[in-house]
Amino acid sequence: MTAKVQLISPVDGRVYAEREVADAAQVEQALTAAANAQASWQRCSLSERAAYCNAAVDAMLSMQADIVPELAWQMGRPVRYGAGELRGFAERARHMIAIAPQALAAVEPVPVAGFRRYIKREPLGTVLVVAPWNYPYLTAVNTIIPALMAGNSVILKHASQTLLVGERFAEAMRRAKLPEGLFQNLLLNHVSTGTIIADGRVQQVNFTGSVEAGKVMESAASGQFLGMGLELGGKDPAYVRADANLEQAVENLVDGSFFNSGQSCCAVERLYVDQKIFPEFVERFAELTRQYVLGNPLDEATTLGPLVTPGAAFFVRGQIAEALAQGATALIDAKTFPADVPGSAYLAPQVLVDVNHQMSVMRDESFGPVVGIMPVTSDEEAIALMNDSEFGLSASIWTQDLAAAERLGNEIATGTVFMNRCDYLDPALAWTGVKNSGRGVTLSPLGYEHLTRAKSFHLRHEV
Repeated sequence: MTAKVQLISPVDGRVYAEREVADAAQVEQALTAAANAQASWQRCSLSERAAYCNAAVDAMLSMQADIVPELAWQMGRPVRYGAGELRGFAERARHMIAIAPQALAAVEPVPVAGFRRYIKREPLGTVLVVAPWNYPYLTAVNTIIPALMAGNSVILKHASQTLLVGERFAEAMRRAKLPEGLFQNLLLNHVSTGTIIADGRVQQVNFTGSVEAGKVMESAASGQFLGMGLELGGKDPAYVRADANLEQAVENLVDGSFFNSGQSCCAVERLYVDQKIFPEFVERFAELTRQYVLGNPLDEATTLGPLVTPGAAFFVRGQIAEALAQGATALIDAKTFPADVPGSAYLAPQVLVDVNHQMSVMRDESFGPVVGIMPVTSDEEAIALMNDSEFGLSASIWTQDLAAAERLGNEIATGTVFMNRCDYLDPALAWTGVKNSGRGVTLSPLGYEHLTRAKSFHLRHEV
């Protein structure tokens, strides 16, 4: 009997969608079709590929009215913010399409008389994209559009929590009239995903998810000599210096901590504030946090939706309780958020002070609406604490001193350094991480390096 997946909505705990998992025959058919389609696709010009990809972006945007409430039902994103994900989706896709001619151009060394020499960038073949639920369009598009532009075929395995997103991608590609088999969306379980990775007909896997799941991906790929791009989360820090614009820092860091209920790999999860401004910063931060409206994400007034599952909320509640037992102080009274019901996916935002690095809430990824704030006495102390983590995805410095931000940024073990902003992916810059935040690069011209292979031409034409 064919296995089925039920999508349980965090809004009300009911089954929102149910689909059958792809069986072995469908997986085999997909791998064969992907290889066949890619062989022809790589011979298309970049302008032809761009026309298809731009049409797919247009098609996706045309579905916005349906996509926004779907997001709320699937993973709890308030409808007032749903369109923002599609704007980011389009921004990243359009940028990667636009830079493809330059990024994929041949590399030509200094000319040598009598020879034609260059390095061509060729597609890898078939790329498997394993996408997460928290930013289901943004994370997937980071690879899908560049992979197609580079001449590859793509198989998408989306998270079961956002399985309708995979179907939206497939529909957008269908409306754009992509060649049959070039892009395929498969609903897979862990076993069939591992089978595809170990099959030998996939040349690159790009995965976004947990560290433990990333290890499973690497194990499945063992011995296959394929590329592996891993974005595995973070515990992203922010440092607010004494010269920071306090109002701007508070406003942006509250948003960076609690947008999407804190369910972002690059959400701000720990704050270090110069002791000179610490009391005022904390007071302002807590006051702004209290203004969130926790509730049904389908309500336009809601600014904080539920976490993706009651289990996710249970984990964060546990981190908060443990920190309080170890001496932390909570600045937000959860009782002022009536929707916060123990055992549910609805969780009030929380701001903790009197925290330290022996507490899980300051060391382990929370992926929820909680942030700890510590005072620091110097740049050196702040940097030491920021680097005291197994993760290194992004970090932000809040100051009016550009030179100081660059100097301190060089000392932080992280993939991206922000100054006076946070929780944003600029598609012109490389998105990457260090330590347990992952390996590989998406976006920017460097993103194309991981979706192509080098082929050298050394041609002697004077003999």
